[in-house]
Amino acid sequence: MTPMAEPCRIIGVLDNGPRGLTSEALDHVRSTDLVIGARRTLDLFADQLGPETRTRDLAGRLAQVPDWIREAQGQGHTVVVLATGDPLCHGIAGFLQARLAPRTFEVVPNISMVQLACARLALAWQDMKIVSVHQGDAGEWHRGAGPVHGLYALLRAVDRYDHLAVLTSPANTPGRIARMLVTEGLDGDLKLAVAEHLAWDDERIVVDCSIADAANRLFADPNVLLLWRKALRRRDLLFGLADDDYLQRRPERGLITKREVRALSLARLQLRADSIVWDIGAGSGSLGLEAARLCPDGHVYAIEKDAEDARICEQNRRRLQVRNYSLIHDKAPAGLDAWPNPDAVFIGGTGGELAELIRLGLKRLAPGQMLVMNFVTFENLGTAINTLKTCEAVWDVTQLQASRSRSVLDMHRLAAENPVWVVCARAKMV
Repeated sequence: MTPMAEPCRIIGVLDNGPRGLTSEALDHVRSTDLVIGARRTLDLFADQLGPETRTRDLAGRLAQVPDWIREAQGQGHTVVVLATGDPLCHGIAGFLQARLAPRTFEVVPNISMVQLACARLALAWQDMKIVSVHQGDAGEWHRGAGPVHGLYALLRAVDRYDHLAVLTSPANTPGRIARMLVTEGLDGDLKLAVAEHLAWDDERIVVDCSIADAANRLFADPNVLLLWRKALRRRDLLFGLADDDYLQRRPERGLITKREVRALSLARLQLRADSIVWDIGAGSGSLGLEAARLCPDGHVYAIEKDAEDARICEQNRRRLQVRNYSLIHDKAPAGLDAWPNPDAVFIGGTGGELAELIRLGLKRLAPGQMLVMNFVTFENLGTAINTLKTCEAVWDVTQLQASRSRSVLDMHRLAAENPVWVVCARAKMV
């Protein structure tokens, strides 16, 4: 490319085509040699282009666009890329700026679809979380769907924000999103509006339906979906919940990692906001569910072999409204090969497969990441230490024995909880 070549202009356009551009931006379109855009957008500007202007439809060929731009500039031609709304708000400019050399392009922004939709409803949008579901056909949501589902990120955003703007697609429609919200029991918490055909002559703003109504309704495409809570979200405790906040299997036993042990184990897992966590032997789910709260951008994968405990764990998940948590009822290590590699592993129950689970956890963890185990028997402690030695892992053991106050008539005493060994190991550094 010659040093004097003009930069490629990435111009934001609305669905009213030339009417929505400044005179300067429209001059760029009229005078350029090559215009790249989606077919519908190109059609909006067909009568503005000169007879010698070439066009390229980028539908299904996005990866080739940087090469088209470089080739045209190398031949001394000018290039315009037409993008919807603001090209840097879930638009093509973010894709191109990572693939084109600096100063070979410039962005000419426009009003974003979100900005326009909010203006129609007089809604302040500075605090809105903007989510795009343009990526392919996600399919219908089902309870328990995890991070691989195309609507998962949106569901997590609904949990974390009070106001959302959703850039929909012909497949991932407002109706499909509303059905997901109904499935997750969120339909009573939210209001919606759908801005259809923004900047078209037949533009329409739908505000007269509930989430449940929208689940069975068709909306004109393209559209923007706005969601907001009827009441601000409650700020939940991240961890340290009382043991009695969890349903437990009784009168046989309270199968739960007690609060003191839970706090230490979570600390030793060294979790981050985006950690992927394995919870093997979930029991009532207390540790894994609190780990999920500590990792809002991550996900917890849990397994429990006992059917009654798995049922109670799922009840606790629903009661606590934790959605970045997936539970399977099976005996580990069955099914673990389908889980993504973890950033942290917790073993609370083993089903007699402790040595194999330790080896598997250390193998799947990245070097330096943490494996944490809780034991109450000498036999399991001995098995764990011997296995860790053969794996050449770096490990340590903490014995935790807490005592809690108990009332005796009008006085109080301490009652000891069962001692627990907390065994921590790091995956071997290469």
